[in-house]
Amino acid sequence: MRNLFRQLLPFDSNSVRWRNFVSTAAFTSKVFLSIGIALFLAFMIQLESPMSTVTTVLIVANPTVGALVSKSVWRMTGTVIGAALSTAVMAMFVQSAVLYFMVLSVFVGLACMTATCLRYFRAYAAVLAGYTIIIVAVPAFAHPENIFMSAMMRVSDVALGIVVTAAVFMVTSPRRRQGTIDALSEAFRETIRHALVFHEGLMNRSGGQEASGSETVGTERAFRSLPQTIYDGRQRLLGQLARLGTAVEYAATDNPDIHAGVRGYRLAVSHMTGLVASYHPYWRNLGVANPLSTPVHREIRDTLTRLLALTETAGWIERPQGVLGCLEESLGRLEVLEGVATSPALQASVDNVRDILLQLRETVLDLSSPRGPDVRVRVLPYLEWMSAIYNGLRGMLIAFLACMIWYITYFPTGPMMIMYVVAASSLLSTAPSAARASLPMAIGTALSVPACWLCHIAALPRVDGYPMLWLSVCACMLPGVWLQFHPRYGVGAFGYTVFLAMQLMITNSMVPDDITLINTWLAILMGCALLVLVFRVIMPADQRLYASRLVISLGRSLQSLSARPAARVPSWMVWEGTQIQKVSILLMRLSLVASPIDRQGYVDGAFAALSLGRLLIRLRQAIEPAGLSVHEREGLEVALASFRTLRRDPVGTAASLMAAARMIGADEAFGAAGLYRVRLVSCLEQSAHILDSIPGFFHANGPLNRWYDERGPATMVSVNPAQ
Repeated sequence: MRNLFRQLLPFDSNSVRWRNFVSTAAFTSKVFLSIGIALFLAFMIQLESPMSTVTTVLIVANPTVGALVSKSVWRMTGTVIGAALSTAVMAMFVQSAVLYFMVLSVFVGLACMTATCLRYFRAYAAVLAGYTIIIVAVPAFAHPENIFMSAMMRVSDVALGIVVTAAVFMVTSPRRRQGTIDALSEAFRETIRHALVFHEGLMNRSGGQEASGSETVGTERAFRSLPQTIYDGRQRLLGQLARLGTAVEYAATDNPDIHAGVRGYRLAVSHMTGLVASYHPYWRNLGVANPLSTPVHREIRDTLTRLLALTETAGWIERPQGVLGCLEESLGRLEVLEGVATSPALQASVDNVRDILLQLRETVLDLSSPRGPDVRVRVLPYLEWMSAIYNGLRGMLIAFLACMIWYITYFPTGPMMIMYVVAASSLLSTAPSAARASLPMAIGTALSVPACWLCHIAALPRVDGYPMLWLSVCACMLPGVWLQFHPRYGVGAFGYTVFLAMQLMITNSMVPDDITLINTWLAILMGCALLVLVFRVIMPADQRLYASRLVISLGRSLQSLSARPAARVPSWMVWEGTQIQKVSILLMRLSLVASPIDRQGYVDGAFAALSLGRLLIRLRQAIEPAGLSVHEREGLEVALASFRTLRRDPVGTAASLMAAARMIGADEAFGAAGLYRVRLVSCLEQSAHILDSIPGFFHANGPLNRWYDERGPATMVSVNPAQ
């Protein structure tokens, strides 16, 4: 019987597709149950717009309870702020409609800009503040004296929807700490596997030649590409870590155990992301150019293999002594290898591998010790101001255009168009690319118009009692709710469900009004056209420009790092955390660039820039113990000052660093000073090699700053081995 049941299923009950089907069905059922309870209570207490509670349910519902709680809290916060602002603006500018619309548009633009800057569902407070202003103001356009009651009704609708949704999901969704811990453990093991692939290959290739027989890096300084499987694995792992960071934030909202150690878990995810970013084609160059590094890579390969064996058990995070002991033993053996490292190339391998082991140790400590309140290191979120300002201008423009269209034409349902464009533009401001997401949002909203028509002609006239009404509403919203978290159709499905609820206009005493319905549909379709017009035609996104700004920001961070004295060098964890955020946004921007671009070269160049920052910090820390003479120190400062010309002449900066390395390496020293001198020279040589390998990454005439068919100096991201 079981076999027959499995044969009738659309797919294997043990497959990933089946598990996704079950989880989606469970989420949809919870949403529909929340809609039923919220709408029933809204009818019972005679709320003026009961469908607003349905809209709230659709917006705050999330399969993760922590995300739902966070979203609900910030939605309520944004609603209260928006209601207060709407009341104040109406009271101040009620005598002048045009001035009122201008001030309203400014507030909407500020809300969109703030939402772009904030992270997670904190951005949702700004979104809600933006379009709650309009939602509260619309019913009071004809009677401004009712603005306060409109604000109170909006707050009541949202509060009811939030409470019902939170109650349903918290009762029906188990919340376990172990699931998050298991995800962190698996991400740690995946990071180790990624590093192990590199070190195994480097150990085998460190005889001086690539497997393909190309020249050594010492002769060409080529920035070689990696196998496509490694690029695919790196992209998958970075995506996994990005999702894990979000999951930790949401789990901390709902789970006290996760909340107690959330700062440590954040740092652990940041450390793992930094480890993945540490491995790029430069590692291959270093291994090829330095045959003496074989023992170093053999040591870390054996250590990583032991770590994989030690982390197989489920409870290793609670009992990390074995893992920490393995790392300490490996660090001790590296010190022995460092004692015989008389060449800068071998010292470079030892230093880089030591950094990897230290990051692994810090990651284990962050995972195993719930030291959340004790963690003093905080990585501030990176604010992409250019994108934020652009989204703010879009929100301001579209709000003002919609208001003026209604003011000039006096279209009966013009306020509905204003509500739609403001709400949609506010929601789009939290998307990675608002311009790209505007078309799916408009298409999903447009599809809700025929769905609303079918509901009004086929379902609602035959409704007899609340159960039938609830089932009819759920049936109309089923496609959007089911596809809401689909990666391809999510934005359109979200627009379909949310704005279908806005159009249904189900009230306690419904009076059919076909003219109003038709005008409402026309207003929604006009809003869709206006949304696409502003976001895709009038103010389209320039992803190349956004990406180039991020590359410039990475270069400026390196320039600032090179100019700081040793006493003011920032913590590597803080500097790297900020740069990793830039690199993550850069990866997203590059994926959206329509014109041909060397995305792989830019990704490798961004990761190499992170390594360059690590070398600069290490270099600054080695200056004082190296015992440099006055002449050598002056030469070193001149080399570091050459970073000021990084955008104009990166090759010249590399030449200055190499000249300083030759000058410092010419004098021999012994003891601790000699060791730090070799370390200093190795940092200078590695930095010069990285800059030589990616001349077009930092250059002002790099590919991102030119059209794809434009030719000129430094048009390549990295050096081509065939040249």
